Amino acid sequence: MQKPVLVIMAAGMGSRYGGLKQIDPVDADGHIIMDFSIYDAKRAGFEKVVFIIKKAIEKEFKESIGNRIAQYMDVEYVYQELGTLPEGFTVPEGREKPFGTGHAILSCKEVIKGPFAVINADDYYGVHAFREIYNYLTENEDDAKYCYAMVGYILSNTLTENGYVSRGICETDSEGFLTGITERTHIERHGDGVAFTEDDGRTWTEISEESIASMNLFGFTESMLKELEAGFLKFLEKGLQENPMKCEYFLPSVVGELIAADKATVKVLKSTDRWYGITYKKDKAAVVDAIWNLKNEGVYPEHLWKS
Repeated sequence: MQKPVLVIMAAGMGSRYGGLKQIDPVDADGHIIMDFSIYDAKRAGFEKVVFIIKKAIEKEFKESIGNRIAQYMDVEYVYQELGTLPEGFTVPEGREKPFGTGHAILSCKEVIKGPFAVINADDYYGVHAFREIYNYLTENEDDAKYCYAMVGYILSNTLTENGYVSRGICETDSEGFLTGITERTHIERHGDGVAFTEDDGRTWTEISEESIASMNLFGFTESMLKELEAGFLKFLEKGLQENPMKCEYFLPSVVGELIAADKATVKVLKSTDRWYGITYKKDKAAVVDAIWNLKNEGVYPEHLWKS
């Protein structure tokens, strides 16, 4: 079996944050959230990382993190560009929004030849998550069905006090396998609890704080790339007709469809770690404090890559 590869989705420019949040330092040494994720991944056993970026940010990205990580990991770049569509499809005039996480992972189809884990660039996942996903990918292969995994987080541990978040809300069976996943694009603390809206806040639906949420930390075999490619054609045919400016090809939605079709099993590896991320500018202070505390607790050395 090929060693698992870490794939990091870093093509987004962070419209709500107001800048290139993926390369915003969170400690005095200039490290960013990705440094800590990659450090944890390396400790878990990963040796290669694939960065999904846009060509427009390549120079800044390499100067901020890519060149540094290349000293410790095998690094490869792929590019998620809005205009990279199958033959016969074109970007609707005026559209600037990317086509989503499924499209991002599809950008890797030429460079991944084995199992791989997927994470967001701007999320902190915790040490335990990388160990769990790496071990799963090295111990399991496709059989009668595709054999996938994901790390799930308690929803209340993934919220920000500064606005709304998008999360895949998961359902599991008695053996801990995913039975369904629903993408909620606007979840926030609402009143005394947590709720989501699908109509820009006109109505709200309460959701349990203990729900299991996907943070896009998945483990896949190479089979997922084939499924993403086939599904993208169907998505474009429908999405560009019904919602040409905003339709998105969500990775969790593809996972859910494969489960519903009985083509894949997805083991949910639960984490009780607190999520940290920078969705809004005000989130940065909390992340900086969290990293400082984790260093004090010995989870990370004072100077990350110099230890």
